[in-house]
Amino acid sequence: MPVHVHIPPELLYVLDVKRDVLKSLYLLPSLMYRIESLMLSSQLREEIDGQTSKSNIRSSLILEALTTLRCSENFSMERLELLGDSVLKYVVSCHLFLKYPKKHEGQLSAGRSQAVCNSTLLRLGTDRKLQGYIRDSAFEPRRWVAPGQLSIYAVGCGCGFETLEVPLEFHTEDPKVVVGKFCDKGHRWMCSKTIADCVEALIGAYYVGGGLFASLSVMKWLGIGAELDLSLVDEAITAASLRTCVPKESEIASLEKKIGYEFSVKGLLLEAITHLSEKELGIGYCYERLEFLGDSVLDLLITWHLYQSHTDIDPGLLTDLRSASVNNDNFAQVAVRHNLHPHLLHSSGLLLSQISEYVKVISESDTRSLPSIRAPKALGDLVESIAGAILIDAKLSLDQVWKVFYPLLSPIVTDKLELPPFRELNELCDSLGYFVKVKEKCEKKGSPVHVEVSVKLPNALLVHQRMGANKETAKGEAAFHLLKELEKWGISRGSIMSKGKRDNPNHIYYSSHHKMDSSICSSLIEEHSSEPASHKRPRLDETNLTASLLPLKDSSSDISGFKAFIPVNLSNMKTGGLRTILYGLCKKLQWPVPAFDSTEYKDRSPFKSCEGLEGSKGHNNCFVSKITLCIPNYGNIECKGEARSDKSSSFDSAAVQMLRELHRLGKVEIYPPPS
Repeated sequence: MPVHVHIPPELLYVLDVKRDVLKSLYLLPSLMYRIESLMLSSQLREEIDGQTSKSNIRSSLILEALTTLRCSENFSMERLELLGDSVLKYVVSCHLFLKYPKKHEGQLSAGRSQAVCNSTLLRLGTDRKLQGYIRDSAFEPRRWVAPGQLSIYAVGCGCGFETLEVPLEFHTEDPKVVVGKFCDKGHRWMCSKTIADCVEALIGAYYVGGGLFASLSVMKWLGIGAELDLSLVDEAITAASLRTCVPKESEIASLEKKIGYEFSVKGLLLEAITHLSEKELGIGYCYERLEFLGDSVLDLLITWHLYQSHTDIDPGLLTDLRSASVNNDNFAQVAVRHNLHPHLLHSSGLLLSQISEYVKVISESDTRSLPSIRAPKALGDLVESIAGAILIDAKLSLDQVWKVFYPLLSPIVTDKLELPPFRELNELCDSLGYFVKVKEKCEKKGSPVHVEVSVKLPNALLVHQRMGANKETAKGEAAFHLLKELEKWGISRGSIMSKGKRDNPNHIYYSSHHKMDSSICSSLIEEHSSEPASHKRPRLDETNLTASLLPLKDSSSDISGFKAFIPVNLSNMKTGGLRTILYGLCKKLQWPVPAFDSTEYKDRSPFKSCEGLEGSKGHNNCFVSKITLCIPNYGNIECKGEARSDKSSSFDSAAVQMLRELHRLGKVEIYPPPS
């Protein structure tokens, strides 16, 4: 029942303000908060411009780079952080390549790793006090006050510092700490990785708003000691021009025709196609340094292309797209598809046999049906080293490199993301609430691995077994054929190119030619919820399952086929712990994930007898949750928990009732036994 408050009319005063005007005033806190955030972004831009050339980067773009996912805005730093990561990697790689011409690829990689690691970026960010600019929590309108006023909703400070600033060395691992929320003294907790991500996001924002030179200016402000000196490029070109190419002129000309670019310095291309095995025979160079450079070049160009092409997809999927495009297997396929591999200069019989076998498999087979073929690393390196050679020959012109490589990569850099089969199977089953079970067996080290992958549907158990040279190969093969089997059952995934589509169950298609028998999972208990439900799937903490879930022997009398032993005290668990136990049980027995339906009541009076509401503070509302678990070849079990003051606790209460019901039905054994 709703709660009403009656105020005597004598205490009220009539204001001659229209209702529409009054409603618009409610937006003032949010409007002022956004203006304050934009002013903060402008202040940071002025601080950066104070030590560098003046830029015209939009304040809104800088604000995006300062905003985390916790703010619950329709924008965040995730996309810019992905781009900034590639920009930083490219600039540092160019700087090291040009400044240290005598260092080999291993030394260059170590230097780059040190320059771009999170600990380095954290130090640079805190030196510039970026933590004070970052927006890391959702806006709370009720805590907003005009300047000079104090909020009536107090938030105490638990760090013990009276000053406005807290020492950076002060840290905690207490899981109860709320990240991002300000206390009354202006203190807040922040993850160290958030600051490192913000550094990369700022670099990405300046690259979007002003190009490479703008990103170089913000890197200089941050204190990143990397610059692009064109005089060093000339020195690299001069050194490459001293290499003789006369015996291989025809090879060079043929390769130039295939890639569609004519080198002004042929020695760069000669270095790009020379394998390490040739250097061991006395030649003073190989492609490893150019491969180091080309890796960062292609990473930046492909990331920038994807950033511009996919403006409305989830940042996680943008990362998946980049990973699917920038990897050795895809670059090796480019080398084979454009017949670049015959031009690789090497003196290794083993490498020759590996390349020949790979080329044969690629040309004769559907690579989608053999997803885990391991490409020789030298083929991917060849493509990357050619990209690095073009970059130096074109005097660091990224546009020229992309002009050459876009036609070569275009079958890979597409609008369709094809995930590895096992990951695709996992995501498909996760969206449906099914678990994927993997069993592997290897007789001895070095022998083929036997893998069994299974998925239990409500009325069928699908199993596929495969042998492979390694676990990943066998698992990928089994998952691929299991996906084909699921298609026969009418289960397939539509598009996963956007987060909205991926999370929308309407994009999981069931074709009509092979329908499931829904009557098998008919409800055993009548529904008693009167309001629309919200579903929440608990996450599994696998670190706690070993001690709490032990399988028992199969029970032939149990038509669901399994029992489990759960040594857990149901009356003494942390929030979410009971759901973790139930979720782990379902995973072990391959039961579908249970569904939670929550109903909110505005008045607690009908639930005064519930022990869970005693002593709870806050509003007068409460939550009651219902849980439904479908056991294959048995049916639906439905239970209702007790009223609780918050939704999470109500889920836990429902999970307790479900575990007790499973114990009563003989599906699981609980210790100590529930009262």
